[in-house]
Parts: sequence; structure tokens; C-alpha cells
Amino acid sequence: MASNDLNAIAKAMVTPGRGILAADESTGTIGRRFDSINVENVEENRRAYRDMLFTSKGIGDWCSGVILYDETLRQKSADGTSFVDLLNKNGVLPGIKVDAGTKALPFCPNELVTEGLDGLQKRCAEYAKLGAKFAKWRAVIDIGADIPSTTCIAANAHALARYAAICQEAGIVPIVEPEVLMDGDHTIERCEQVTEWTLNAVFEALYMNRVSLEGSVLKPSMVISGKKCPQQASVQEVAERTVRTLKRTVPAAVAGIAGGLTAQTAGFASLDVLDFHRSAEVMLVLVIGGSGRLYGGIVGAIVFRLAQDFLSSLTPEYWQFWIGLGLVVLVMVGRDRLDRIGRDLVLRLMPHRATEGGA
Repeated sequence: MASNDLNAIAKAMVTPGRGILAADESTGTIGRRFDSINVENVEENRRAYRDMLFTSKGIGDWCSGVILYDETLRQKSADGTSFVDLLNKNGVLPGIKVDAGTKALPFCPNELVTEGLDGLQKRCAEYAKLGAKFAKWRAVIDIGADIPSTTCIAANAHALARYAAICQEAGIVPIVEPEVLMDGDHTIERCEQVTEWTLNAVFEALYMNRVSLEGSVLKPSMVISGKKCPQQASVQEVAERTVRTLKRTVPAAVAGIAGGLTAQTAGFASLDVLDFHRSAEVMLVLVIGGSGRLYGGIVGAIVFRLAQDFLSSLTPEYWQFWIGLGLVVLVMVGRDRLDRIGRDLVLRLMPHRATEGGA
């Protein structure tokens, strides 16, 4: 598949306002969940459970993709429609988990490496024929006494890169997931150091394996204090350190960043905290409505929201550009002048208003 096609898929995966649903529980994992509600772990029940998820009303409004398990990729809905066709019909991209889980890394105590490269080329070719558009592979990096080691980071970075290259060869967009675990008693400073080290190693390996960054999606972990650390960082600090680390390590060519953004004790670190969008929106609201008027913020918020909804429906990828262009015009022309132009238009379209005002 051409790199442009991979890039289009990757961009669709990270569409603003939509997320990727993980429905790739293994038979054992979903069995434990079924046990908690006294449901037998058989194929039909697993199929019915996924069918319930995928036929939810409006799933395409909120999900850009769904990660499937090997069994699920081959299953059908109750009406005979394959899950792949069902998801595509609703504008949701089908994905597939391809790693084989983690194993102990030889000569590296308490460290793991993700396996699954054996036969991956053949499996990816089959998954592509079955309709998978993207794949997922998770590497885990633990923080503890004398770990992670250089060996562990290098081994997992290499495996991620080989997986990504094999996926792209088959026309599948790889989700690259180097997860730095939040277990342990490490400080947020130590987590930031390890995360930066890990991401640098991963992107070097991706480059060495000729992976197209434009056709890939990164799923990093948060920079956060360990669960057992006595000093838990605030949501704000988690956000600042996470963004700083990503800016330092992630090339601009990467199509997008996905992932769960939770902080276990400090609260929920959402994209509102992680990005400048909210502060930029406040600035736009004030510029549009006027900061010197009591009603200016309300007017500005209404105009901004209407413009956002309208432009994002026309061009989802470029609505921020058009609003930014409008801001430039507003600043260059001046709000007072635009107000006069608006009043003149109203008077021309509704001349009787001028007459009533004069009377």
C-alpha cells in the first residue's frame, strides 16, 4: 500500500472527538470478566458480547477504530454481516492485535520483551485480506532498582520497529505502543527520564527499519509518579512533563498520538490539560466577543462554537486553520471596523430599522 494511503488511514484513526475502542481481550482475559457476571466463556457468548458493542447506536460518532482479537476479526453479527463489514458501514476502522504477549528477557531479571514476530509477515497479509486497517503491538518497560536496562529498551524498540515495518508492508497502519509502567515507587522525574529514553530508542529503531512515520500512530504512556511513590504529582505536572517529553522525542511526521490518559491518584488528565487548545479557545472567544463588554464573552463563545461546529463538519482536519485565519482577519481589520460593516449591512438589508431608530 502506498504511504499516502497509510497516512490517510492513520489520520482517520486520530480524528478529533473520536477514540479507538479496545475489544481485543484474549479468551482468558474475557473469561475472567465473564466469570464476574456468571457468563460462560464460550465462542457464542464472546461473539454476542462483541456484537452488542459493535451494533451500539452511533458508534461511528465516537469511535474511529476498534482493535479486534484474531477470533473476533473472523466473526459475524447476528444478521450474518461480518464484524469487519459492520464496522466499515458505520465508519469505524477495524484493527487487530498482533503481538503474542510478553516473555521474560534472558539475562535481564524482572524485565520483559514482547514476542510475536515469528510468522507475523504471513499473519499480517492474512489480516489485511480479512479487512484489518491497523494493528497494535504493546511493549512494556518497567521501572525499578537498576531497571530498565539498555538491553531491555533496545530489544523492545527493535521488536516494535520490526512489527511496524511488517505491518506497513502489508498495508496496515501500526500503533506503536511502548508503555512505561506506572507500577513501583519511582518519582515522576525518574518516569520522565525513562520515557524520554524509551521514545528516543523507539524512533531510532523505526528509522533504522525504514518505517514511514506518516503511516503510523504512537500510543505512549503518561509521565507519572509510580503508584507506590509517596509523593504523587499533580495533574498539571503530569500534563506538563508528558507534553514536554513528547515534544522532545516525537517527530512531527508522526500521524497522531493515541492512548488512555489517566492519573491514578491525582485525577483525570484530559486533553484539555495536555494541550493549548483550551487557552487558545478562550483567547478567540474574547477577541470575537470583546473583553470590554459584559456580554462579550457570551457572544464570543456562541459565535466561536457555531463556527467550530460548521467548519469541523466541512473540513474536519482544517477547521482550526480557518478559525485561525478568521482571527488574523479580525486582528488586521479591527473589531470596530467589522462592527461598522455589520451595522451597515443590517441597515441596508433592513432599512425600516433605520427609520424606526430615527423616529
